[in-house]
Amino acid sequence: MKTLCKLTALTFIVVFHSCIFASTPDTSELNKTLSDLIPAQEPGCSVGVFENGRPLIKKGFGLANAELNVPMSDNNVHRMASVSKQFVAMAVHLLADQGKINLEDDIKAYVPGLPDYGKRVSIESIIGHVAGMGDYDMISSFGAPDGYVAPKGALNLNAVSGHPFRIGNEDYLSVAEFHALVKTLPLVLEPNTEWRYSNMGYVMLAILVEEVSGLTLREFSDKHIFTPLGMSDTFFADHPTEIVKNRAYGYVKNDNGEYENNMTNLFWVGDGGLHTTISDMQKWDAQFYNPKLGSNPKALMQTFMLANSPLTINPSDGAETLYANGQMLSNTDYGFRAAHSGGWLGAYIMYRRYPEKQFMNLVMCSNVSIDSAQIADAIDKWYFER
Repeated sequence: MKTLCKLTALTFIVVFHSCIFASTPDTSELNKTLSDLIPAQEPGCSVGVFENGRPLIKKGFGLANAELNVPMSDNNVHRMASVSKQFVAMAVHLLADQGKINLEDDIKAYVPGLPDYGKRVSIESIIGHVAGMGDYDMISSFGAPDGYVAPKGALNLNAVSGHPFRIGNEDYLSVAEFHALVKTLPLVLEPNTEWRYSNMGYVMLAILVEEVSGLTLREFSDKHIFTPLGMSDTFFADHPTEIVKNRAYGYVKNDNGEYENNMTNLFWVGDGGLHTTISDMQKWDAQFYNPKLGSNPKALMQTFMLANSPLTINPSDGAETLYANGQMLSNTDYGFRAAHSGGWLGAYIMYRRYPEKQFMNLVMCSNVSIDSAQIADAIDKWYFER
């Protein structure tokens, strides 16, 4: 009888492991597709594809450093550009969870020295891009087409040499100098009348975190987000000369088709600035299903998944896409999706979550001449249509 029980148990284990093995998708076709889209001898991307927390693809394609011919890996640290915004939104929500702010309050109640907007500008509206705040064209007209007319109240900042301030990697402002400029900007729209993407709004949220907590966004997020979630390789990069181990260096093709370095020298954060890895992003992804942050983690994440405003993104295209705390929420052919892209010097990022499948699609490219959205589309197609 004991022998029969042992055989039965052994049979169950064999069958159980066989079922697990059988249920693992064959990724050979996807690997080939990704290798075709991301050439091995060119600056490339780290790709993370997860289902229920299980990695289907977790690897690098192409090069992390073209000068030294270092291959991209699954643990390279990437600049996340605007994918950073959902972490900023979480930092602000945690301040509210701690009872230090109310999201419906006017931003002026917490940040001193702001101009008279003439209207109440709630923190919630800033998170949702409906506060009427402007974008980088409020700072400088550099790169604008001929005949461009800057918004009313724009600073039209010039460099010392007299030309328009070049935002990116040529002219320079310290974090404190940039924050001081952002705090002077007027609104460009009546609040809560139109969805208008605003990087300046998210810089304002970084200022809010600093004013209320007494910590920089980097310090606050490390203490209250990254450390609790075990995201040991994640941080907001607010220092221009620090060494980042395993950094994926940024590149872009010039008009002759040759690669050039493409790295920013500007290190204010809020609109961007997050640096992270595939593994750490999977830990963040898990927060949406098994939450750990806040005094009531489940309730916090339920609130976090609610749209900040009923105003839709780009209503003229007919799509009903809403913005929720650094995420674009939409119903797609593959089901409900929360997603955000990111683009900046040396960073072209796409992060998509399909909660019904607990499916994570993450493409982090340090080569901005590669289309991360095209790669993410190919991953979606492989997963949902196979």
